[in-house]
Amino acid sequence: MTTTEAIDLIELMYSTGWSDGLPLVPPTEDKVRRFVDCTGRPADEVVASIPPLGGKATVERIAANAVMAGCLPEYMPVVMAAIEAAMDDRLNIRGVQCSTGIHSPLVIVNGPVARKLDINGGYNCFGQGWRANATIGRAVKLVLVNLGGSVPGDADKSTFGHPGKFSFCVAESEAANPWEPLHVEHGFRPEDSTVAVYACEAPHNIMYHAGEPRDFLMVLADTMSTLGNVQMYVMGETLVVLGPEHARMLHQDGWRKRDIRQFLFEHARQPVARLKHGGPPQGDGRRALLWPKFVDPEDDAQMVPVVRRAEDIHLIVAGGAGGPHSACLPGWGSRMAMRKITAPGG
Repeated sequence: MTTTEAIDLIELMYSTGWSDGLPLVPPTEDKVRRFVDCTGRPADEVVASIPPLGGKATVERIAANAVMAGCLPEYMPVVMAAIEAAMDDRLNIRGVQCSTGIHSPLVIVNGPVARKLDINGGYNCFGQGWRANATIGRAVKLVLVNLGGSVPGDADKSTFGHPGKFSFCVAESEAANPWEPLHVEHGFRPEDSTVAVYACEAPHNIMYHAGEPRDFLMVLADTMSTLGNVQMYVMGETLVVLGPEHARMLHQDGWRKRDIRQFLFEHARQPVARLKHGGPPQGDGRRALLWPKFVDPEDDAQMVPVVRRAEDIHLIVAGGAGGPHSACLPGWGSRMAMRKITAPGG
């Protein structure tokens, strides 16, 4: 293929509407076949019908989108598992695809595959510079848009969106995690490789330079429960990403994950009176039903938690080791879905 022919193909893919706005790798028959072979599954096997338009995501079509995203063939088992997880009813991908909200599916990878494929969970883990993160996340989004029809301004009604709608993939830094990693908490073995998909906003940075664990958690709780945070109105689950420095500080002070969750559940709250600045309780009367039963929406003094249960706060460890920063990623009102990553041949 000449340079001119390659450029013509890239322009053709723009004109067909396949692109996310960035150039795509031409999905030649040869490349797509190699990607399909890396799954160990038939090319015509239907993996999912992608909402909202119900496009059939065959192994071959997923492979074509992974090629266009710039993936390596060995990334295919991760992409496949992420698509399957995204179809879990708990995530409500149809709602995520069509919402006016800012949210986008985040792919979180755990286990040996994250190290094998060099998926970044360290410095700049939500940023640029890592092929695996950028292309795996992009492949998942291309499948959801190209096969699901979630085109901005058409089915996709997101008022703003965020950069994670291009690509949103991260690994947990299990080496820096002093507790059990996410997948082990969810019943998988440490040696299993898993992918979790969670619909959320972009990371909200939390800076804390002092050394008092309880004060840090108060700062974190305040960031999690700001007015205007959609979770204060629709509940669901939320994700906290502890930087290695903050995780180490908490662990050395004797905090367990369940202690952190309980503290955040008790302190990441707003009174009904303040939440009414956004209109009636939870935006409209019906949504008050989503609050925990112990909250009386007619009592202005009642404190509303950011989630219904402490268990709805997910904790992972990621980020660079040299900075006193953590992050919270507010959810959309749905729940995280997780799948084991299976290599060809099981």
